[in-house]
Amino acid sequence: MAWLGRWKDSAQHTGLALALVMALGMTGCATRSPAPALPTAPAPTDRDGPLPNPPADLARVPDAVPRLEPIRPGGPNKPYEVLGERYEPLVTDAPYAERGLASWYGRKFHGRPTASGEVYNMYAMTAAHATLPIPSYARVRNPANGREVIVRINDRGPFHKGRIIDLSYTAALKLDLLRGVAPVEVQRITYAEIRAGLATPAPTEPAPVYLPAAPPGGPERETTAGGAATVWLQFGAFARLDGAEALRQRVAQADLTLLPLLTVVREAGLHRLRAGPFPSADEARATAARLRDAGGPEATVIERR
Repeated sequence: MAWLGRWKDSAQHTGLALALVMALGMTGCATRSPAPALPTAPAPTDRDGPLPNPPADLARVPDAVPRLEPIRPGGPNKPYEVLGERYEPLVTDAPYAERGLASWYGRKFHGRPTASGEVYNMYAMTAAHATLPIPSYARVRNPANGREVIVRINDRGPFHKGRIIDLSYTAALKLDLLRGVAPVEVQRITYAEIRAGLATPAPTEPAPVYLPAAPPGGPERETTAGGAATVWLQFGAFARLDGAEALRQRVAQADLTLLPLLTVVREAGLHRLRAGPFPSADEARATAARLRDAGGPEATVIERR
């Protein structure tokens, strides 16, 4: 099982693996098919860190968009023990706030299963937490510079004394935390906040300037002034947010590994469902083809500046 290999790699996240394996039992191992490799897992490495040639302009990747997702007891929300410490994840829609140290994780786990079963994408806006519900959303603030992001909790960890959250590479970059461990403030976003529209991510970039259509076979291009392009899949644009959310569910049903990559971006008065960013247009096209073969919706490759 992937979880066992991950447990052997690092106690920080993957001390949870053995606990989850024991809790879920070996039946799940026999019946669960391996997750598609999106993104492709790197060669094994004993050290974590960034991948070479990350996508450009990651600081402009939109925050996670909070939505109402059920909190289910069991699975990654079962009580578990790691390194002699017992953890009891929250299974109710309760407020939660804490201050402590944040770290981040990258290439060592990129493309591997998280505690939720989703594939970890170091370029998505996600995070690992020891006890917040999976899935759930949290607002993370760096008090040193006032920067704030919204992340989706889909993994367990960190299991180092004093650390309270492990951020994806992009989330750490946006908070200016890539240099190492630093103090943060973490606040869970409740259902009430989501229903009231109080958890809307802050805009990360100005409205795009649209260029002429790309030649046949090439990606559609949307851009703002300056900067290198990042590659995304766009599934549709809707006047109403519920239209984009319905399409999000359809994409996730066809390919669960895309869920942490999906985001709804409001531009030019429309809600646009996108997945990404991808390291290259070729990988984005391959993902779109796999999704189509699985009965999912069509997607267009776009480049964003």
